[in-house]
Amino acid sequence: MNFISNFQKFMYGRYGIDSLTKFIFKLYIISFIINIFMKSYILFLVELLFLIIIVYRTLSRKIYKRSTENTKFMNLVNSFKIKSKPKDTETHIYKRCHHCKRVLRLPIPSNKGIKHVKCPDCHKRNTFIVLKSEKIEIIKK
Repeated sequence: MNFISNFQKFMYGRYGIDSLTKFIFKLYIISFIINIFMKSYILFLVELLFLIIIVYRTLSRKIYKRSTENTKFMNLVNSFKIKSKPKDTETHIYKRCHHCKRVLRLPIPSNKGIKHVKCPDCHKRNTFIVLKSEKIEIIKK
């Protein structure tokens, strides 16, 4: 137990492991496996650089800077993710409130005309024109 408490005291105030560090570690493992077969000195230096970055990020006391780096990395990763469509697209339409930008789940209207929907967040009225039973267009005021 003494080792664990000493390690906890040592790590207090340090950044630790985050998503970017895990990603760099995965790159290190891949380069390590490739280097087993290729035996390249340059790849060895790249592996060493990955390890230095991992240790530096984990033991860093500059928590705000490391957190900012991780946030930028996560924004980059999320921009590449494919957003799946909701499963009930045959019965509902999803539109954004033009006041608060919340996604509204609207049932597909059965007739044409002007429809008014009250947003549950900002309680403002959204006006939609129904041209077909499948399509709704938003009118901004």
